[in-house]
Amino acid sequence: MQHLKLEQDRIIGVFQRTQKGFGFVRPTGAAGSPSETPPTGEVQDVYIPARRTGDAATGDVVLVQIGKRRGRDGGPRGEIVEVIERQTHQFVGTYFEAGGTAYVQVDGTLFAQPIRVGDPGVKGARVDDKVVFEMVRFPSPVHDGEGVITEVLGPRGTPGVDTLSIIREFNLPDQFAEDALEEARRQAEEFDESIPGDRLDLTCETVITIDPVDARDFDDAISLERLENGHWRLGVHIADVSHFVRPKTALDREAHGRATSVYLPDRVIPMLPEVICNSLASLQPKKVRYTKTAMIEFTAEGQRVVTELHSAAVRSNKRLTYEQVDQFLADPGPWRRKLGAKVHDLLGQMHTLAMVLRKRRMKRGALELNMPEVKVELDKHGRVCGAHVVENTESHQIIEEFMLAANEAVAEVLKEKEVPFLRRIHPSPDPRKLKALTEFVTELGLKVKSLRSRFELQKLLDQVCGRPEQHAVNFALLRSLPRAVYSPQEEGHYALASDCYCHFTSPIRRYPDLTIHRLIDAILAGRKSRRNLDDLVVLGRHCSDREQRAESAERDLTKLKLLHYLSERIGQEMDVVVTGVESFGLFAQGVELPAEGLIHVDSLTDDYYRFDRTTHTLAGHRPGNVYRLGDLLRVTVARVDLDRRQLDFRQVQRKKKSTKGKRGKGKREKKRGV
Repeated sequence: MQHLKLEQDRIIGVFQRTQKGFGFVRPTGAAGSPSETPPTGEVQDVYIPARRTGDAATGDVVLVQIGKRRGRDGGPRGEIVEVIERQTHQFVGTYFEAGGTAYVQVDGTLFAQPIRVGDPGVKGARVDDKVVFEMVRFPSPVHDGEGVITEVLGPRGTPGVDTLSIIREFNLPDQFAEDALEEARRQAEEFDESIPGDRLDLTCETVITIDPVDARDFDDAISLERLENGHWRLGVHIADVSHFVRPKTALDREAHGRATSVYLPDRVIPMLPEVICNSLASLQPKKVRYTKTAMIEFTAEGQRVVTELHSAAVRSNKRLTYEQVDQFLADPGPWRRKLGAKVHDLLGQMHTLAMVLRKRRMKRGALELNMPEVKVELDKHGRVCGAHVVENTESHQIIEEFMLAANEAVAEVLKEKEVPFLRRIHPSPDPRKLKALTEFVTELGLKVKSLRSRFELQKLLDQVCGRPEQHAVNFALLRSLPRAVYSPQEEGHYALASDCYCHFTSPIRRYPDLTIHRLIDAILAGRKSRRNLDDLVVLGRHCSDREQRAESAERDLTKLKLLHYLSERIGQEMDVVVTGVESFGLFAQGVELPAEGLIHVDSLTDDYYRFDRTTHTLAGHRPGNVYRLGDLLRVTVARVDLDRRQLDFRQVQRKKKSTKGKRGKGKREKKRGV
C-alpha cells in the first residue's frame, strides 16, 4: 500500500457498501499515520452517500475527504476521493443473457447491478453457469461495470460447484506449485526414521495422541509423569515441521503465502502438501517422528516452575479419539485391559493435572463463553443432510489445557531470552463497549458491578449459565470483545488472562507456529534471531488477514450449503436465537441448524417497533414486546435468495424458556489453542 501525506480532514479506511448503494468507511489510520490503526474508539465509521462512493467496492482501501455535514447517525460524512488498494479484481457470479448482451450477477451483495462481460463464447459459458470473471472497469454512480470471464466453474447447483465458487471468490490456493510438491517428495525419500545425535531420544517414553475420530494429521502428543517431589513433568510434543520446511525454500514460500490451513465443510485446503502434514510430520502410532518438545514442570498445585525446550524424537504408543477418552473417564476400569497399564495410568494422570491447570486458569480470570458450536453434516454429494452440536467434553479440555500451557510456557521462554517473536494477542475490550454491556445486562434484570473487571465478567457468565438470559449475555459479551491477532507487541491475551502468549502447537496448519519453532532452533543452536520488529509486524498482519480469510470462506460456504438445503424447505418451522438487532430487523441463527437469516421489522405486525441503540433492542408500545440479543424464537423459512445469499425468516411465536445445554466450544479457535 502506498503511503500518503494526509491532511487533517482526510482519512484512510476500508469501504463497506450497502445494498442501497451508500456505504461506510472504517478508518485504518488517522491523519498523518496511514499504516497504523487508531486507538480504540477514537475514530468513528464515516458515512459515504451513494453518489460519493466513486467506483469503490466493498473491501477496498480508500482515501476519504471528510465533509462538514454529519452522517445518517450523527457521525462523520465524507466522499471517497481515491481507491488506494483494491481488495480483489476477481469475482464469482451467475452468467445470464439479456437483450443480446452477456452479464454476470455477482454472488452476494457486493454489487447491486449485474456486470456486463465480454465475449462469453471464448470460455464456453452457458446461461446459469457459475463463472469467474476479472473486473476491467468497476461500476460507479456514473458508469456501469465491465468484466471478462476467465473460468467457467459449472452449472449452478451442480455438486461441488458451490465449493469451487467459494475457493475462487476468496482466492484460496487449492493447488500447490510443482516445485513445492517436488521438494516434499524429496523430503519423503530422504526421511528414514533414524534419530540424529542432536535430538533427544524420547521413543521409550509413553506418548499418546488424542484427536477427533476423523483426523488425518496428528500434530501434538502428550507424555506425563509424577516426580518424587510431588511435581508433574508434562511433555508436549509438537510435530517438527521446521525440520522439513526450511526458510527460503519452495515449501516455505507456499506455507507463508497460505499462512493457515482452510477448513471448509467438505474439504481441507492444507497449508502444506499432504506428504508433509499427513505423513512425515504426523505423529502416527508406532512410527518414529521428529518433534519440538516442551518439557514443563509443575508443582502439585499447577504452578509452572521449569520449562525445557528440545528438538526430539518420539514414537506414539496409542492414537485415541475424544470419544474413547470420554468413555474412559466415565468408567476407567474396563479400559485397563484395552489400553494397557501404562496408557491407562497416563490418561488418569492427564485428567488430574488438566483439571488442576483449568481451575488455576479460571482463578486468574480466564473467560469461557457458553456458546455451543453446531456443525453441519454433509452427504457424499456435499449437500447438507443434518447437523450436530460439538460438545466441549472433558477429553477436549484435557488437550486444550495442555496446549494452552505449552503455548504460554514457550512464549515466556522467548521473552526471557529477549527474542522478538510473533505473539498471539487479544486486546482488552473497549471500556465504552463494556459500559454498554453493563447497561444491557442491567436491562435484563441482572445485578452486576463494573464489568471492566474480568472477574465480574466471569461471575456474570456463571450467573446466567442454564438460565433464559444465557444466550443474550453470551452473544452480547462476544460482540464486546475484539479479535485476537498476531503481533510482536508485548500485549497479553485478554480472554485467556495471559500476559505472554504465542502459538506453538500447530505448525502443520499455522505459519506463526512454524516461526516459533524456528526461533527454538536458533536458541538451541546458540544463534541470534534475524527477525526484526518491522518484519514481524508485517508478518503478523499477513497471518491475521489469512486467518480471517479462511474463517470467512468457511462461514460463507457453510451458509451457501445451508441456503441450498433450506431453498427446498420454504415454510419449514425452526427454533432460532437472535444474534443481532438492527433498526430494520432481527438477525437470527437456527438452534439445531446453524443458518442465519433476517426477520424484517415489517414482518412484526403485532406492534410498531422502534430501535433502541443503547439497549440494543427492538421495543414495541405494548408491554413485553421487546426483542434483544439471545431471544429464542420460533420462525418459518420465508424466502431464500441463493445468488445474494440471503435468508428471510418470519416469526411464528416467541419461545418462553431457554433449554439447558452442555457447555459448548466457547470462544476458542478451530481445533486447539486460542
